[in-house]
Amino acid sequence: MEKLIINGGKRLMGAISVSGAKNVALKTLVAACLTEEEVIIENIPLISDLMVMVNIIRSLGGTIKISDHTASIQVKDLGLKKIPLEEAAKIRTSAMLMAPLLARLHKAVIPNPGGCRIGARPIDRTIDGLKALGFETAYNSNDGYFYIKTNNKTVGNGTLRYRFEKSTHTGTETLIMAAVFLRRKTILENTAEEPEIDELITLLNQMGAKIERVRKRTIVINGVERLRGTRFRIGLDRNEIVTFAVAAIATRGNVFIRNANTVDLSSFLKKLKEAKAGYEVSKNGIRFYYKGPLKSTNIKTSIYPGFMTDWQGPWSILMMQADGVSIVHETVYENRLGYVKELKKMGGDFSLFNPKIEKPSEIYNFNLRDDSVEYHHALKVYGPTKLHNGVVEISDLRAGATLVLAALLAPLPSTVFGVEHLDRGYEKFEERLRSLGARIKRVKN
Repeated sequence: MEKLIINGGKRLMGAISVSGAKNVALKTLVAACLTEEEVIIENIPLISDLMVMVNIIRSLGGTIKISDHTASIQVKDLGLKKIPLEEAAKIRTSAMLMAPLLARLHKAVIPNPGGCRIGARPIDRTIDGLKALGFETAYNSNDGYFYIKTNNKTVGNGTLRYRFEKSTHTGTETLIMAAVFLRRKTILENTAEEPEIDELITLLNQMGAKIERVRKRTIVINGVERLRGTRFRIGLDRNEIVTFAVAAIATRGNVFIRNANTVDLSSFLKKLKEAKAGYEVSKNGIRFYYKGPLKSTNIKTSIYPGFMTDWQGPWSILMMQADGVSIVHETVYENRLGYVKELKKMGGDFSLFNPKIEKPSEIYNFNLRDDSVEYHHALKVYGPTKLHNGVVEISDLRAGATLVLAALLAPLPSTVFGVEHLDRGYEKFEERLRSLGARIKRVKN
């Protein structure tokens, strides 16, 4: 076990590069398993989640070589149809491996996925979609595995149309890959439209798939017989950019993020402008800086192109430095404000509440049956607040970044436990913060 010791109170200054997108990198590894040929993925982040996926694919019979930030994947033969429970429990993306298993072995045995515990996050929308595509599915509550296989309905001809009940990022990507080899046209409606999904579609099309987003939330897949190898470079991680941007502004610093202009940050930049925070977009990147008192600003997370759920924790830190009361309303996950109790240990001034919503099913993207009276969906942030040092525990990846940002504002040393959660999504996080002047070090317990 390791921890971070952070002595905050210092402005962050300088220039920095960010990693390739975690939410693309993991899915490209899954896509590479759809072909027997070599697939080369450039600009991968060297994070623990990626290594978990590498280990799972190797256990299935794949060969993966990593040099610097490039991965070479070749899966000539899939030796297993069952994903190992021990590894899969660590990461939700493991469930997506059902697509190449079904495509190449016509059977898949998938454990209930793991990853960050930020709500129920069931995969029922994916399973419902697979059933609609003709796959046979069953869940064994005794061993916690889904048993899925193809049948004569799966390989039928014609056109099949399926509409997701609610937007699902993982469900959209899994069904796209599951439909690539079907002998029919598959039309998916009410799909998620995050740019990371379009990156996956681009990769699959380079491999020989025939996939097109014909309208904002409609994707058409025309089945093909096989896919081939290719070389693909993933784009930058939007979550990392926002994390470093908030770190710069909240510490009253000035940080240039190289190539940050190459990804869609429009909903974030719009709120920065409203909050009177400083940013300048240039052809080589975006500069984020403190230009004066911040204005309290409300945000409501939502599916793309709205304000990302992953950004609301860092945004709460920024609003702690603003004048007035800000509201952070979470609508994507039913339980994602767990970091608040940790921030209160450092002097954070918050109050949790549930907004009055006439038609919650139209506002909240999570399954209402997974909701609980113990969960709150909105947060009032009172600012400006002067934080003091504390000892805090990270509960999930994005909460971890939030707590680190808070510690950067406290003038005396803080201790942050649960660093393994940060390592799931941020490569050498503390080293890059140090390059901007942060006083932060990792030590073993």
